[in-house]
Order: sequence, then structure tokens, then C-alpha cells
Amino acid sequence: MAGFTLSILGARMLTRDAIEVPDYLASADRGAYIFAAAGCKGCHTAKNGETLAGGRALETPFGTFYGPNITTDPEHGIGAWSDADFIRALSQGVAPDGRDYYPVFPYTSFTRMTDEDMLDLKTYIFSLPAVATPSLEHDLALHVRFRPVLAAWKVLNLRREPEPPEPEQSPEWNRGRYLVRALGHCGECHTPRGPDGAVRDAMPLAGAEDGPDGDSVPNITPHRETGIGRWSRSDVAYMLKIGMLPDGDFVGGAMGEVVDETTSQLTDEDRAAITEYLLSLPPIENDI
Repeated sequence: MAGFTLSILGARMLTRDAIEVPDYLASADRGAYIFAAAGCKGCHTAKNGETLAGGRALETPFGTFYGPNITTDPEHGIGAWSDADFIRALSQGVAPDGRDYYPVFPYTSFTRMTDEDMLDLKTYIFSLPAVATPSLEHDLALHVRFRPVLAAWKVLNLRREPEPPEPEQSPEWNRGRYLVRALGHCGECHTPRGPDGAVRDAMPLAGAEDGPDGDSVPNITPHRETGIGRWSRSDVAYMLKIGMLPDGDFVGGAMGEVVDETTSQLTDEDRAAITEYLLSLPPIENDI
């Protein structure tokens, strides 16, 4: 039985879903908005570095990861990628050469993006200057360096499940869900993780004690004591726009960067949609 189970697991690990690129006229203008909403610049640009040339360090319990170069340089970046390569990377976490990406690249959330949004994003990135800077090697614990383990991890934790609109919910709510769960990948930081690094689905957006770079990340479910349940809609929307909290203080650190580079760049309508979605969620008690 054990051998049979392992053989099935091995077969699934080697499986790659076929990529069908839609017949779609992508737009760099739309892609620029998606680029901001997805926070691409923050993870792929080192401090004082050239945009998207890589080198941004992220400390985790598994070691230090460095955001790679995703400029259009054909040798050190993604300039040689096809549309199918780009969609496969975001939706399956697979490189053009077949390697599995570490889930520090949030493809577990990006897999919910539409193919059209992915193609708009690629078109925008490909409109930016190429930078011939090699990506830095990750500095990881020994057991994490064995990449075949990633294939097994993905069998257990990755599901490509684009989320169709829920008909009983408003268009605003559905847009907010897409921004939070797909483009903004908020759960990657705001959801606690288990020992294997996978997000704990039973506690979505309930905060994490050991978030990026070891910092705690707050509970953003509408729990009245440990989350944002006492916040008004304007409180949430205003925080997303300028970073100000209900008590007059301002967010800092990683969230300050998210506000500067991402949520402040969204339209008022999209910030309202995020607010609508977050405040509709089941409250979860989790005092960080």
C-alpha cells in the first residue's frame, strides 16, 4: 500500500497542467494597475536597487529568500519567457525549465488570478527596462534546498481554483474577494502558517505571530477584540489609502510599504470593495 501511495504521489508530482493562452489583446495600462495591486515591485526590488532587478531579502523560518530579477533581460530576467511560461509560473509555481518555485513566491494566491490579468501584467512588465543583474541565490536550511520536496508540498497544498463570482453576493463583494485573495494575496502575510509553511486554511486573515522577517502581522478579520471588528468602513478605507489607523497612528514596516506601493494606488472603488469583503468575513479570535 505504501508503495502504491508513493507511486501515485510521484505521478501527480510530475504532472503539469497544460496551459492554454487565451486569445486576448493584453494592455500595458491595465497591467500597470495589476502590477500595483499585486505588489510586484516590493518583493523584486532591492533597497536602492533598480526596479524589478531582484535582491530583496525576506527572512523566514526556512532561511533567507531573495526576490529574483524579473526584468526583461533574457539571461538574468524573464525576457525569454512566453505567455504560457508566465501563466504557468503564476498559476502553478513552475519555471520554464520545469523547476518548482518555492511558495515564498505567492503563486498559491496568484493561481486565483484570471489569465487575462496575468497577460496584462506580463505586458506591463515587458514594457519596463531590462536590467542585466543576476539573481541572488537563496540562503536556506539544508533540508529546504532539496527541491523535489517542493513537488510533494504542492500536491498537498496547491490547488488551481479560479473563483467564479458568488451570485448571492454583490459585485463589490466579489471584486473585494478577488483583490484580497488573488491580486493582493493578503492571506500570505495575514494568515498563520503550519510547520510546513502552508497557510492554515482554518484561520484565514487571522494574523500571524511569525510573519515576514519575523514580525507579527495583525488579525484583519472583523473580530471586535482581536481584529478590526470595531473599525468603521471609512476607517478601513482610509487606512488603505493613507495608512492612518483609527487612533490616529500610522502603519509602518511592511504594511507601510504595502500602503505606499499598493493600496494607495488603487481606486476608491477598489478600496471600498476590499473593505466590503473584509468586514463581511467570519470573525476569528486571535490575539497577536
